[in-house]
Order: sequence, then structure tokens, then C-alpha cells
Amino acid sequence: MPPSAQRPRLGRPARWALAALATGACCVQLDAFALNPALPVVRDELHGSAAATPWIVSGYLLAAGSLMPVAGRLGDLHGRRRMLTLGTALFGVAAVLCALAPSLPLLVAARVLQGAGGALLMPAGLALLTHACPPGHGQRATGRALGMAGLATVCGPFLGGVLARSVSWRAVFWLTVPLALAAALCARRAAESRDPAARQRFDIAGAAAATGALICLVRWLEHPAAWGWAMGAAALGALFVRAERRSLAPLVDLALFRNRPYVALTAGGALANSATVALLYVVPWVLQRNQGWSVRDAGVAFLAPAVALAVGGPAAGRVRPAAAVPVMAGCLALAAAALGWAAYGTGASALLMASTGAAGALGVAGGLALTGTQAVVRRERAGEASGVTKAALTATAGIWLAVTGAGAGDVTGTGGGTGGVTGAGTGSGARPALALPATACLAAAAVLVLTLLVSRGCTRLRRRGGRGRGAHRSN
Repeated sequence: MPPSAQRPRLGRPARWALAALATGACCVQLDAFALNPALPVVRDELHGSAAATPWIVSGYLLAAGSLMPVAGRLGDLHGRRRMLTLGTALFGVAAVLCALAPSLPLLVAARVLQGAGGALLMPAGLALLTHACPPGHGQRATGRALGMAGLATVCGPFLGGVLARSVSWRAVFWLTVPLALAAALCARRAAESRDPAARQRFDIAGAAAATGALICLVRWLEHPAAWGWAMGAAALGALFVRAERRSLAPLVDLALFRNRPYVALTAGGALANSATVALLYVVPWVLQRNQGWSVRDAGVAFLAPAVALAVGGPAAGRVRPAAAVPVMAGCLALAAAALGWAAYGTGASALLMASTGAAGALGVAGGLALTGTQAVVRRERAGEASGVTKAALTATAGIWLAVTGAGAGDVTGTGGGTGGVTGAGTGSGARPALALPATACLAAAAVLVLTLLVSRGCTRLRRRGGRGRGAHRSN
């Protein structure tokens, strides 16, 4: 069979969907990470408190994460192209409001609105591209889009620091406006898709319960002594499960959580995403604070991990669906080893080498969480599946920032911040902030390997039982 028959070229609608997702994902990732180096400047200019400043970043991430399951299902019901276009428009308008914000509370409110735009944008874009590609060929296209977004992820802190010093922190938001406009224009040229079997009704009770449960969970993790938030999260979680079981058109089909490859890839990707966020914030901070490097030098040096992380998306797109979970386990194990080296190694060279290895492994793991999950679920409900996966990935990043206070940290070395990254690294470099993600990745890899062994053992037993019953019937 000729190669052209094995890998058909993407049609024009698929190419526009790819361009829309790549550009929109660049917007989301750039805006999520570029602002952190400028937070001390924002706090000083807007006279904000140290307690409120982290919510400029974590409020955005948590709003996006809590709304993504809702957004994914809305795309299935009312059209993925429509939701993608609406999301990019909302994102761009919110970016303008952020750039013009006269006070910190208004900036946080605009960031929450921007998170809502990002929530509409990402699940709809992933599902739109999956449907625009021929069956079995959406993984590579999604991987290419994620690779482009990966560059924005790792270059965001460097760009944010440079813009905050040379122009203004408001320039970070103005930068995303033309990108959001370009994503909306590309989306308008893609072909519309939706779930043809979906009931045209929205599960309001399930949406409210799921969003409230996540908000309560995050508030509890911020204040572990406040058990009221924990009980609220448990109660709302139980209400969500009950609502989904009774609903004729559930927000999330609970059968999705019986899809073991999907659950494994989503959980592994969530941990990988948290470790990636830790790597992005900790390593530049250590280079600047402990090694005395400038923002520019640290940004240039971090280009090697940036490229490794960006390559992870296309690499993940080439992994066969059947091999996705074993590859995820291997990537998490490699990332754990590299993060451990970065945490306990000495010298800038060792830190950068370890960071590059960790970024490559985490890039593949994060890419598999999106490309792999889309390949193991029904195409008709791709928006729902991508919404749940993106919610898990985004919320874990937001939880990490909220719990550690990294959003308030001074990764640029000049703001005098005392957030989680700064506090964690004081006196001990990257050890506390990278040792925990390393341990989590190693534990996740072990759980995935054990799950694979148990699953294969059960499969062998079923086959042997089937052969035994067949032999008994033949006698």
C-alpha cells in the first residue's frame, strides 16, 4: 500500500481546524504562563495584596478547568466550531479588559472571564479537529497543534518578563488579542460538527454540581484545616453522580470513567501537567536567584527544555492507541528520574540537562493525555471527553499554583515576592519544589504498570476460561 493511502493528506476544513486549534492553544498557553514573571510589577502598580495576587494566575486556570466539562458538552450539542469561535472571541475581549484593568479586583474578574473563554476554546478545538480528520488520523494533527502550543507554554514566562520590563505588563494581554482574532477567523473556515444523536437539552444540575465540587475542592486544598470545603466538595460530588445517573442527557456519561485507557491517560496527563508547571516556574527562578543569571540569559538557556517540551506533542501523535498507556507509564518514570536529578543535582549545567530530559518526557505524556484519549472514545462525544480531560489537566495546574502560591512568587528575582516557588526554593534551590512532582510521577508510573499487569492477567484468565468452556462443550 503506498504511503499516500496510509496517511491521506488533510483536507482544507481539517487544515483550518488545525490552524484554529494551534493558534487558540497558543493564546491560552501564552496567557496562562506569560504573566507570572510580571506579577510583582502588577502588584506594585495596582497596589494589590500578596494574598490576592496569586489569583491573577490561579483564578484563570481554575475557572477554565471547572468550566471545561460544560464547554465540551456544549460543543457536542450546539456545534464545536460555534463554541470555538465564541471562545476565541470571549478570550480576546477579556484580554482587552485585562489590559485596561485599573485595579487588581477588576483584573482578577477579567482573568476569570478569560478562563471561561479558554474553557470554550480548548475542548471544542480538540473535538473539531478530531472530526475534521479521517478516522484514525486525528492524532498526528492534534499532536502538531499541541507542539505549537508547547512553544507558547515554555516561552511565555520569558516573553512576559521581557515585556514587563521593556514595555508594560499590559502588553502581555495586548499580545494575545491578534492571536485570538486569527484563531476565530481560522475557526470560521472549518467545517461544523456536533453529536447527531445528542438530545438537545443541557444538564444544568450536573453542570452546577461539577463546577461547585471543583471550586470547593480547590478552596479546601488551599486551607486544609477548613473541613467545610472538603465536605462541600464531597456532597456536591455525590450530587453530580446522582444527577448524571438520573439524567436522560447527562453532562458526562459515567460510562466514560469505566474506559480504563481513558482514565489512565487522563490521570497520568494531569500529573504530568502539574509537573510541567512546576518545571516552568522553578527552573528559571533557580537560574536567576541561585545562579545569578539575568531574565534574558535564563530565558535563552531554557530554550532547550522549551524545544523538548514542544516536540512532545508531535511525538505523542505518532503513538498507537494500544501503546498509549505503556508509553505514558514510561514517560512518567523518565520524568521522575530527570526531575529528581534536577532537584538534587548541583550546577546550572546539570539543572538544564535534567530539565531538558524532564521536559521531553512530560511533553510526550501531556500530549498523550489529549491525543490518546481522543482515540479511545466515541467520536460523537469527543467534545465531552476532551472537556473532562482538559478540566483535569487545567485544574491540577491551578491547584498546584493555588496550594504552593507559585503565582505570587518572584521568578524574575526583582519583585521581592514570597510565594510558593520563592519560598520553596529559598536556601535549597529546586529541591522542595521539584522533589514532590518527581515522587508523584514515579508513583503514577508504578500504578499504571500495576494496572497494565492486572488487566493483562485478567484477560489471560478470561481467554483460558473461554477455551475451557469450549472444550467442555465439545466433549
